[in-house]
Amino acid sequence: MKKYLFIILILFAFMQVKAQSFEPVNPNASPQAKTLLKFLYSIKGKYIISGEHNFNTQLNTFSDSVKAYTGKYPGLWGSDFIYNWTTDMGQDVVNEAIKKWQDGYIVALMWHEGRPTDDPPYDWKKSIQGKLTDAEWTELTTPGTPLNQRWLAQIDKIAGYLQQLQDAHVPVLWRPYHEMNGVWFWWGDKKGKDGIQKLWKMMYDRYTNHFHLNNLIWVWGANGIRDIPFDEAYSYKDYYPGAEYVDILGADVYHFDYEQKDYNELKELAKGKLMALTETGELPKPEILKVQPEWAWFMVWTNFLWSDNPRDRVQQIYGLPQTLNHDEVQAGLESMK
Repeated sequence: MKKYLFIILILFAFMQVKAQSFEPVNPNASPQAKTLLKFLYSIKGKYIISGEHNFNTQLNTFSDSVKAYTGKYPGLWGSDFIYNWTTDMGQDVVNEAIKKWQDGYIVALMWHEGRPTDDPPYDWKKSIQGKLTDAEWTELTTPGTPLNQRWLAQIDKIAGYLQQLQDAHVPVLWRPYHEMNGVWFWWGDKKGKDGIQKLWKMMYDRYTNHFHLNNLIWVWGANGIRDIPFDEAYSYKDYYPGAEYVDILGADVYHFDYEQKDYNELKELAKGKLMALTETGELPKPEILKVQPEWAWFMVWTNFLWSDNPRDRVQQIYGLPQTLNHDEVQAGLESMK
């Protein structure tokens, strides 16, 4: 019953959404990307899509666990192009993403990129969580320099995988350089127009204007603001590249850190654009969702489903009337074709 009622409501909302939504920042966005973004706007403030992130070596393990807990699959499937230390799993991610889209899931992809000064395999602590000096950052973001060329080789490889998804008509919620306002990744805490804002725009230009990857919906996923010593995440605004480069703004929230002031700050920065819980450890409680209604989806990070969420909490959130799981998402997407 929930699925069929949702189809009726979503069709009505879809007809009304034009005046309330934004077009993709890529003016040449694919029909599938446009439809997906409109679908997300049609549920804005009324529904939240369930999501689960899966390691690229365990592409269904945690989504399958959701099914075992709740009897439902999440509506969003996520994974990562991270170089798995010894093995590039990119093709496996592509193959599974195609299957997932064809089976009615929304696909969200990200990338823990190795530090461009290093060669693969990329060590987690020394490379992905390594540092770049100010001089190295300047070289990286200066076209034509040796370090810039190494970075281009890295992102061009991922572009090849994303191109396969475009060829298969799969729209992707693309979330590069996540948690950029935190201090723990090599791209982290680079403030201002010459910091991560510049690197984001460089990737956007390369993927949009050089490779013509029109299937990407650009998701800027910061970390929830926090002041833990040596593990800080700072105010969103210093890292935001601007509305013309971002389709959806997100926050990664762990430790139940669903601060209302942080939600309000992100909402002010979004200026009507979509927002999402791009990663979570602990699922938001119903009372949080009541006062933070504009999250378009949540995506639990892999094994945090097991370690930080009691089974009855997962069942509770997946069973809420406003939570859209796989069946509702599939029906909603099919109704728009």
